[in-house]
Amino acid sequence: MLPQGVSIAHPDKLYIGGEWVAPQSGETIEIVSPNSEQVVARTAAAGPADMDSAVAAARQAFDHGPWPRMAPAERIATFRKLVDHLRPRAEELAKAWTAQVGGLASFAGPMHLGSIATLDQIARFAENFEFVEQRPSTGAEVGLIAHEPVGVVAAIAPWNGPFGIMANKLAYALLCGCSVIMKPSPETPLEAYILAEAADAAGLPPGIVNLVPADREASDHLVCNPGVDKVSFTGSTVAGKRIASVCGERIARCTLELGGKSAAIIRDDFPTEAAAGLLANTITIMSGQVCAMLSRAIVPRHRHDEMAKAIAREMGKIRIGHSDDPETQLGPLAMKRQLERVESYIADGKRTADLVYGGNRPAHLNSGYFIEPTLFANVDNSSRIAQEEIFGPVLSLIPCEDEEDAIRIANDSNFGLNGSVLTQDVNAAYRIARQIRSGAVGQNGMRMDFGLPFGGFKQSGIGREGGPEGLLGYVESKTILMDGMPSEL
Repeated sequence: MLPQGVSIAHPDKLYIGGEWVAPQSGETIEIVSPNSEQVVARTAAAGPADMDSAVAAARQAFDHGPWPRMAPAERIATFRKLVDHLRPRAEELAKAWTAQVGGLASFAGPMHLGSIATLDQIARFAENFEFVEQRPSTGAEVGLIAHEPVGVVAAIAPWNGPFGIMANKLAYALLCGCSVIMKPSPETPLEAYILAEAADAAGLPPGIVNLVPADREASDHLVCNPGVDKVSFTGSTVAGKRIASVCGERIARCTLELGGKSAAIIRDDFPTEAAAGLLANTITIMSGQVCAMLSRAIVPRHRHDEMAKAIAREMGKIRIGHSDDPETQLGPLAMKRQLERVESYIADGKRTADLVYGGNRPAHLNSGYFIEPTLFANVDNSSRIAQEEIFGPVLSLIPCEDEEDAIRIANDSNFGLNGSVLTQDVNAAYRIARQIRSGAVGQNGMRMDFGLPFGGFKQSGIGREGGPEGLLGYVESKTILMDGMPSEL
């Protein structure tokens, strides 16, 4: 059972060691549409024994297979074949995303074409990366630094952007010579099936790419397997802390891209209506289910009330509906438990702040996991709705006294993933950006560029993904001191 327009050859199987195999668990995953609350797809579910098989296959491929020992140019050429197999399937990927988590159909196509283009860019990063470089040395005639693959990588992706995030992890790991075990979210396994099929069609050696969709318990078993050298995880901070503790026990490597509670600081030179339109139409992107979402807006106190009214007006213009309707601007939340989570935060916000707009399920939709865009004003930055990641279309408007106070409020958070400065003064934007403790800051909006490094400060994560720096997370650096330069590097 698959969504219309999505074609997967073996949805009832796992991909392990270069073969499509039935899960030893005998279990399946049911995928529920957030638009209709009906089951739209079923796939295999891996259990602990399947995870062990995948690790064994990846371990064999890395320790004894050709992939880690190939010249980087040969790996790049094979990876490009994988991308070529993905290109004609962009529409399938878009349909899978819309069916599984309710991503807007109007946004899905460009989003997935962009993600595939990013893979081409990552291949170019690898072409220009010095996998062996010479450095000046006082300890030998020749000093060489070899950047060697880290080993077996467990790539664990979330449900909100399942293709782009998993594809990026796969790209960086493969280009560095690693073997990979893809563990997609149980809510969104379909994109990883398409990636596995592309890897198979491109002729990657058996065991270099493996696919094991699974629930949280089996995923934990994968993370705990000592045959895994590195875990690359994108998801919640709670799960990230668990992964960090497990990896810490055996000093395994990990890259963690976790939650956020990013702030937009509004300066006095930025017009109220422009700020309101920007903020209202940002908090509804992917129904607010974005780790880098600008979910706190910090405004000078003397502008607070007019800003609240303006944002409410803009939220009132947003069209809520099914994600396959091209007129829809705000689709459903991805699943029932996410709707319940968002509603619990709204209930809490009503006790601590002023509900200015939204907070309810839309009256015109009788089914599906929909919620109105929601604005709270006069929010205390110490409250739950300001400090915890809601992952929904809920915006907190927080008054500040001056620029220094705005920066203090922005930094008063356990997270540090993203941020923005709304100003027409580029020098002020840069000055404030340098004082915000976050991995990224954009002027005048939630700006994203996956060709540049992305990651967080504090509890928003460890390490960076994206850009040439993304390759560094999948290599170990080895110093080699020689009496002369070898003839081949």
